[in-house]
Amino acid sequence: MWGIADQRKRRRTGATVSQTTDSSGSGPSPSLQREASADEYIVGEGSEVTPVLSVVMPTLNEEEGIVECIDWIKTAVGELEVPTEIVVSDSSTDRTPELAEERGAIVVTPDEPGYGYAFRYAFERTRGEFIVMGDADTTYDFEEIPRLLEPVREGEADICMGSRLEGEVRDGAMPPLHQYVGNPLLTRFLNTFYDAGVSDAHSGFRVFSREALETLDLETTGMEFASEMIMDAGAKGLEIAEVPIVYHEREGEETLDSFSDGWRHVRFMLVNAPGYLFSAPGLLLGLFGAAVMGLAYGGVPINGVNFGVHSMIAGSLFLIAGPQAFSLGVFATVGTDPIQRPDDALTSWIVENATLERGATLGTVVFALGAVQAGYLVWTWVTSGFGNLSFTLGSMVAFTALVVGMQTFFGSFFLSVVGDRQ
Repeated sequence: MWGIADQRKRRRTGATVSQTTDSSGSGPSPSLQREASADEYIVGEGSEVTPVLSVVMPTLNEEEGIVECIDWIKTAVGELEVPTEIVVSDSSTDRTPELAEERGAIVVTPDEPGYGYAFRYAFERTRGEFIVMGDADTTYDFEEIPRLLEPVREGEADICMGSRLEGEVRDGAMPPLHQYVGNPLLTRFLNTFYDAGVSDAHSGFRVFSREALETLDLETTGMEFASEMIMDAGAKGLEIAEVPIVYHEREGEETLDSFSDGWRHVRFMLVNAPGYLFSAPGLLLGLFGAAVMGLAYGGVPINGVNFGVHSMIAGSLFLIAGPQAFSLGVFATVGTDPIQRPDDALTSWIVENATLERGATLGTVVFALGAVQAGYLVWTWVTSGFGNLSFTLGSMVAFTALVVGMQTFFGSFFLSVVGDRQ
């Protein structure tokens, strides 16, 4: 049914498919035969035939590349020999939708702007068991669909991506800044935060099952949609495979804003990983600040270096900032639904066991300890006729306890408010 083995056999034997007639000079070429065969499998709008494959392309004035992309899809369909619908999610002002419809595609018009929304809008209107997504600017060779489909169809992966960085990037297809800096760096961030294990996280050529799509909670509307899909898949334990592909030079005008869209990806990754953004840095800052203050207060030298008043002040600042940052991670975990929830023991314990009463009590105790020393300083100041007081390390510890105690007290109430809204 699928015809993959026969096609591979023809490729291994070197059979040509580029002639307009066969070797005897009588009859259409194999390429024309396959195109005619592919048309038989293209499912139109309103058809009673249930497609096995849905190919989705968002378009924004892609009249220079849409026809070639659809022809490539038909070549792949002729190889697969399965009912296929081609869904174009169009927001164009040129002839893109007309050209797509002429080639048998189903054209839908999103009611809101955005690259991600165009995909989501189209996904909701597809019927295939397997879904292909890719851009209509000729950068992705849709003739490679069978290679990406195979691991998903065989149950070896939930999503299969075409890796440009593991394959070939043609000259002029990708700016060097994207190829050697932007994409590798963003991919590393995504792998670190979400354990995706991919080589090219922002490749837009992907195949996935209907079941995988229904598992994902996709909400973004912009270019960060590419990141969201892989982030959510990694966080939910979906299996992601990759196939090296050739990335071609695009037809038409570039619509990507390198820095703006790159920042959208980074921002989205950070916001949805509060453990990396808040919890881990906050815990490290707090521990570092406490250690510095302890060394300064105890007068313990390290390698002959003594920690004095200025070290105490610096340690205090770190100790104040650390718990504050850490608490933001707890608030984000409880008050939002991040893709990657913090899994460290401390955050997990606080989320599961923290109550208003416990937090408020802890904050009150810490505040009271600082208030005892602070009260003594105030009493000394008053009884001395409001004269100058010498700065002591103990007073710095007291003021730090006052601030941390207040943070804990009010933070407990805020956590309670956020938690009650869930």
